Amino acid sequence: MDLSVRRVIVTPIRQNCTILTNESGRAVVVDPGGESERLASELEGLHVEAILLTHGHFDHVGGAEALKAILTARQGDVVPIWGPTEEDSYLLHKVEEQAGYFGVVGLHNVTPDRYLVDGERLRLLERDIEVAHIPGHTPGHVVFIDQMAKLVIAGDTLFRHTIGRTDLARGNRQQLLNGIRTKLFTLPDEMIVLPGHGLPTTIGEERQNNPEFQTPAEL
Repeated sequence: MDLSVRRVIVTPIRQNCTILTNESGRAVVVDPGGESERLASELEGLHVEAILLTHGHFDHVGGAEALKAILTARQGDVVPIWGPTEEDSYLLHKVEEQAGYFGVVGLHNVTPDRYLVDGERLRLLERDIEVAHIPGHTPGHVVFIDQMAKLVIAGDTLFRHTIGRTDLARGNRQQLLNGIRTKLFTLPDEMIVLPGHGLPTTIGEERQNNPEFQTPAEL
């Protein structure tokens, strides 16, 4: 079954919220960082199966609880929030505090319905979505991989010609490089990468041309 992908940029940090939909009118939302009413309007007429979170930074998760409430009331059944791994719980519980440092208001702390585990497969939109735990930007960061659609929703791990920040609290550059190399660069070249900010890229482009992986120490 074909998958449609839509990017909605939210928050002053310009974070990419991703909406996946199939031909049956069902949807999944990844990283609703804010502007929950606007996202809800984008989802009008769709049945949302789940809200997925890549990691706990406020610009990726700050609208999740409000969007869950709107969609649950609209659909008449609970729309669950899944992810990231439990290592990011400390961030999810401090979303409002994080946002305050940047002068962003209207975002809320998050309590997921469940945390995710490396290697599990989520049955959503009549397809399997793989979960890969890639720490380094945050301890609990996950990436969502749809092999059928040749799609990677990468959050803040891999960007076009760069990688996610590792200078924040609990960041780890070597962990992030190792995770990208072993869990993303092993995917086919044609896989499209949707990062948490900025424009899409491909696995092949980043494997061959990302400066972070071109020095001898990182080969």
